[in-house]
Amino acid sequence: MRIIDFFDRGALIARNRACTIDYETGLTRTFEEVQRASHQVANGLLAAGAEPEVTKIAVYSPNCGRALEAVLGVLRSGAVWAPVNARNSIQDIAYLLDKNDVEILLYHSDFEEYVGKLREACPKLRLLAPIDVPGTSNAAASVDRWLAMPFALAPQRPERSEAPMAIFGSGGTTGKPKGVVHSHRTWECLAMNVNVSMPPKTGYPVHLVVAPMTHAAGSVALPLLGVGATQVLMKSFDAKQVLTAIGEYRVTHLFLPPTAVYMLLAEPTVRQHDYSSLEYFIYAAAPMSVEKVREAMDIFGPVMVQTYGQTEAGALIGTFFSSAAHVHALRERPDRLASCGQATLLTKLKIVDDDGHTLPFGEKGEIAIGGDFQMLHYYKNEEATAEVRRDGWVLTGDVGRMDEDGFVYIVDRKREMIITGGFNVYPSEIEQVIFTHPAVQDCAVIGVPDEKWGEAVKAIVQLRPGAETTEQEIIALCKDRLGGVMAPKSVEFWPDLPKSAVGKVVRRVVREQYWAGRQRSLV
Repeated sequence: MRIIDFFDRGALIARNRACTIDYETGLTRTFEEVQRASHQVANGLLAAGAEPEVTKIAVYSPNCGRALEAVLGVLRSGAVWAPVNARNSIQDIAYLLDKNDVEILLYHSDFEEYVGKLREACPKLRLLAPIDVPGTSNAAASVDRWLAMPFALAPQRPERSEAPMAIFGSGGTTGKPKGVVHSHRTWECLAMNVNVSMPPKTGYPVHLVVAPMTHAAGSVALPLLGVGATQVLMKSFDAKQVLTAIGEYRVTHLFLPPTAVYMLLAEPTVRQHDYSSLEYFIYAAAPMSVEKVREAMDIFGPVMVQTYGQTEAGALIGTFFSSAAHVHALRERPDRLASCGQATLLTKLKIVDDDGHTLPFGEKGEIAIGGDFQMLHYYKNEEATAEVRRDGWVLTGDVGRMDEDGFVYIVDRKREMIITGGFNVYPSEIEQVIFTHPAVQDCAVIGVPDEKWGEAVKAIVQLRPGAETTEQEIIALCKDRLGGVMAPKSVEFWPDLPKSAVGKVVRRVVREQYWAGRQRSLV
């Protein structure tokens, strides 16, 4: 099945139910209305020359109902969806559009000012169409015009599971993003894993879409459409608004990266809202502090679930750490709260050494993911594809270990390991300890140049609003818990840490400030 088939299933069982609600305006569209719009958008794209399985089409928009209609129209046309994250810089967006040979750009009027820059930077773009207004006089087409045409069903496309469905940008936290080509089968596995792991508990779900729909939030939104889920779409993150919206809309599903969860926990009114509707509060995209997991469970209840995956393999949900397993870990196995769960139903996972040999339980190595739940290849990059694909497995670049019950623990990114005095040190292990300090909201641990040690461990700390601590306190805490080798040699306090467009702290950006101008860099 294709994702559009999952959506059509949702439209069949929930025709008159709200499919999208724009949080800022309250604009609501039913499943039937969204389904009709997707047919009209698909017809407009096909009339504009879009070729199924060939033409790459991007939707450049904040989270909103019209953007979801546009994405569904692209998928219904059979063209290849090339998601762009609206929170990226215009330079990064132009890079991805050009690198992935995007020909058609559907854009929201919020970004009208950037259209000229994209047209100039991306010569392969042959059509730019606004999705929410009729468009300027020189616009060759617009979604509004397509929707105004007499209604007709879009042509039914044949189901080819191995056909390209989308080209996603890789995370880009360690360099320029690459185009990751997904098939319909990849997303069929994703939809099944999401709904098997997180089945609705009380009727139709309500999903609060806060993170960019083009990233992990979309990996939740699109599969949930198949079970009739309403999508409440927020253009941007505001901690208090998110907390209020959970009770206001009776939200059942919510995904946020750890940094956003930390901001919720730091919101002064966090214990004053109604969270009784929550069934699944998903945290993913980066490891989360165990102390913050405990705090979140105390505030939001037994609803916290963690997933792990990456764009190349497993997408959002290669592993799953259920709410029940969280509760058990809290009571019986507190060490397990550092886990990201067990492999999901349609995922194969193992820990391997540098030669690809499977390692015993408990040993650290690279996480490898197998099965159908992986990319086809990097777009026009055979060399990079060969580096990460080996005998049917994708090498994630993440260092981890697996316990005797199959629970996986992410240690760190392989390329972000610090070598200090000949010892291998993983930043996330130190960050977990720093997070136990009550004054800490966020942190990043990096290696900096040092004549004696080669690299010295350094912590960059962001404090909670109004909180105080000292460099000596942080170092003493780490020495007590980790010993002298892993403890930071220095600590700096920053008002904010650089984050990617999906909310991950980007250690690379922090590290660049200390390695600039040197021949050797760990970027």
